[in-house]
Amino acid sequence: MLAVFALVLALVLSACAPPPTQPALEGAEQATEPAAEEPAAGEAAAEVEPTATPIVAEAGTGALQLIYWNGLTGSDGATMVQIVESFTQENPDVSVRVEMMPWNIYFDKLLTSLVSGNPPDIFLLHEYEIPQFASQGVLRDTGDFYQEMGGPIPEQDFIERTLDAVSYQGTRYGVPLDIHGWGLWYNKDLFEAAGLDPNVCPATGEEYIEMARQLTLDANGNNATSADFDPENVKQWGTAVSWFKVTFLSALYQYGGDWTDGQGKATLNSDAAVQAASFWNDLIYKEHVAPQPAGFDTWQSFAGGTLAMLSEGSWMLNFNNDNGINWGVCPFPQIGDQPAVWTSSHVMYTPTTLEGEKLEAAKKLIAYISDHGLVWATSGQPPARTSQQEAMTADEFPSATVLGESFREFGRYDTAHECIQEVILAYEPELDAIYNNVKTLEQGLNDANSRVQDILDRCQ
Repeated sequence: MLAVFALVLALVLSACAPPPTQPALEGAEQATEPAAEEPAAGEAAAEVEPTATPIVAEAGTGALQLIYWNGLTGSDGATMVQIVESFTQENPDVSVRVEMMPWNIYFDKLLTSLVSGNPPDIFLLHEYEIPQFASQGVLRDTGDFYQEMGGPIPEQDFIERTLDAVSYQGTRYGVPLDIHGWGLWYNKDLFEAAGLDPNVCPATGEEYIEMARQLTLDANGNNATSADFDPENVKQWGTAVSWFKVTFLSALYQYGGDWTDGQGKATLNSDAAVQAASFWNDLIYKEHVAPQPAGFDTWQSFAGGTLAMLSEGSWMLNFNNDNGINWGVCPFPQIGDQPAVWTSSHVMYTPTTLEGEKLEAAKKLIAYISDHGLVWATSGQPPARTSQQEAMTADEFPSATVLGESFREFGRYDTAHECIQEVILAYEPELDAIYNNVKTLEQGLNDANSRVQDILDRCQ
């Protein structure tokens, strides 16, 4: 039990991603408690106690009610609610209460519910969190959800490494929903204004920097290639450093590195880590084509036409469409020695306490959501099932096809660990300190490595 409470503490202090400033979901009820203010993407969160303020959507009126929790508070949450509503229409005996809350609040509430014995019937997490949760005995073995053990879900239809990612110590936990990840979104109108081809985006680090120079403008209209460019008075940025963990890891993988060697040693001050962090740091302080992250809202700046290129997740699609952005998207550019990009999967889980008719209803709902991966793909998230990815067309799913192909070809899952959230909590603030010029790159990486090594030494 003490180990579980330690897990609660780690997850309370961490988050899936810095939430952007986005409108609330339409058609959903906002909890009556006052919500904590969310930080902008890339901006450090204020030190306030998280408050459980879920956005609630009620689907169906059936007597058998399922409770489904997730952290999809952005525009992709509306797509998930749409799928759940379709399920209840086809299964009128079941109703579903969907509760969506920011990931940092979500982790706190979820772990508290699991410890107290009153968890939701279905909940959403990520593949790299499986060792941390499964090692505490709070995830149900979902082998019987798959056809090989009599369940409704065809395991042979999943992308192999995605299905492998939900196994821990020989047991399969959860059903993958998607394979999402990092790409490069850009504003086609700003490309055209800079004389760049709006259908061509950077494929290498060198091209990325050169385009960012041409797209960064000062108040006098000079771009960053001009001798008259004023870096202290920028009105349009070529790019920005977004979610530090993912941006850093994508470059780190390309240079052949990782946060650990997999044998109990932290490697966050390796040569590869230095190269990866330097690339992003130089965009800010050497090239002057990206702003200092603190206080800069990447998503709203992109929507407002003052940010031309943004490395961001596949989940940004609905936001871009909702804001009328003339967007383009391409695979994450090859900055290092080899192509690679951070990818992850949302995974649907049930608690160990679920049984009886609720378990059967939850199994049916999870299978339904999995079967409707193409609906989920309309939010920009490539589905986890091979047949669904093959069925996508570029006309109907322009971003999911482009990014999904890159995730399949050179996407890389985060290295899973029993203390992964503690690890992320340890190194991400050091990246924040580097990119906001609070610490030197060497000091920040050394401190990150030391903090992570302390965790690995006691969490084995």
